[in-house]
Amino acid sequence: MINSSHQHKVRLPKSLKEASLLEGSSLLLRKVRGLFSPRGLTWLACVPIALFGLGVFNLAAHAAELPELTPAFVANNMFIFIAAILVIFMNAGFAMVEAGMCQQKNAVNILTKNLIVFALAVTGYWFIGYSLMYGEPIGAGWLFFKGLFFDPTVTPEMVKDGALVPSVDFLFQSAFAGTSATIVSGLVAERIKFAPFVLFSIIKCAIIYPIGAAWIWNAGGWLKSIGFVDFAGTTAVHSMGAWGGLVGAMILGPRIGKFVSGKTVAIPGHNLSIATLGALILWICWYGFNGGSQLAMDEQVPYIAVTTTLAGSGGIIAATLTSQIMSGKPDLTMSINGALVGLVSITAICNDVSMPAAWVIGFFAGVLVVFSVGWIDSLKIDDPVGAMSVHGTGGIFGTLVVGLFSTTKGLLTGHGFSQLGIQFLGALAIAVESVVASIIVWNILAVIFDGIRVTEEEEVKGLDIGEHGMEAYPDFAITTR
Repeated sequence: MINSSHQHKVRLPKSLKEASLLEGSSLLLRKVRGLFSPRGLTWLACVPIALFGLGVFNLAAHAAELPELTPAFVANNMFIFIAAILVIFMNAGFAMVEAGMCQQKNAVNILTKNLIVFALAVTGYWFIGYSLMYGEPIGAGWLFFKGLFFDPTVTPEMVKDGALVPSVDFLFQSAFAGTSATIVSGLVAERIKFAPFVLFSIIKCAIIYPIGAAWIWNAGGWLKSIGFVDFAGTTAVHSMGAWGGLVGAMILGPRIGKFVSGKTVAIPGHNLSIATLGALILWICWYGFNGGSQLAMDEQVPYIAVTTTLAGSGGIIAATLTSQIMSGKPDLTMSINGALVGLVSITAICNDVSMPAAWVIGFFAGVLVVFSVGWIDSLKIDDPVGAMSVHGTGGIFGTLVVGLFSTTKGLLTGHGFSQLGIQFLGALAIAVESVVASIIVWNILAVIFDGIRVTEEEEVKGLDIGEHGMEAYPDFAITTR
């Protein structure tokens, strides 16, 4: 064997065409390394600039085909864009309310669910949900479809008519889908596995919510055709979300220690400061939820904002007084839920109700939510944040009050019983659709994941550790039950 210290230089081919299989891999590696040289990085930096320029050119090409933007077109689209941002920010409010009203050991889990739920909602709704909700009829008012995704094209007619562009409309509608899924989170809090919740949220926003909401808001929907009224989503968003969460809560069963020897045991929330902040965030964002549902910046929007405010005010006053009478002291959690239920109850009718009636609706809803929380507990259903009472009981009440207080269709304003019957039918139809679909989906997920509830050990230790391996407050002692 000849051992030589002299290294023979091997000439690599200049192109892949000349290279053998072994030589080709070396040549490719040299090319890739060359990208990270100063000269290569300079060229790479030009790529996003080139893509940006191409995008601007493409937009400019489309803009050239459109007439001059009208003030109505700009105002309407800007207003709904801002309203969409407000509705999206409701996720922060829901996260604060739910985390604050639940135990410290589950804060990370709750915050993670509320953070990811909008991403899941917008993805599923973008993929197929928007089409199922606003597509062409394929089932005589019951089912709609128009392909996957949506067409973002802006036409000259949209500009002339001051209409919403498809992208703004999609953003606003997807925020509503996310809100409906977030409601589910509160009902199943502190004992559900993370993965089943994630999958349920996707299915709900992609299929369950769009199909039911299409009955109400699609021009060809069967509920819309018979005159059912749900201006901003009391039924379509709040009730539907509550029914889906209720099914999940019943399948999961109560948290450990919630019901002992037939008695209800309160499990206090760990931070009512952030729960109160969450309620205030939701109240502010509700102006986008209700006001934006006008779908234009016109004279009705300020009026809608006032009726919304009055109902929320009536709700918090009534819930605080009712809890004071029943327990001897005002309960902050009831005050929070009173404000929220007042806002839920006015959502279906906020554009077609007198101001005094708006306050009365909120007040009665505030009384109702206090009794509803106790009633749900008596059924041995564990609702950690009162989501069923706020969005379910409040949602049904808010749906029915259209038939009572509507200035154009209500019984108490001299228009007979017919609208009340239609509202009852709509509330029932959405409840059946949501409950049946949720039973199917939750049970399928239970089979796939060998149950949707965490183990007893994980629940006692906390879902932050069991599901995420981290703590929200690592420097503070955690009290477990």
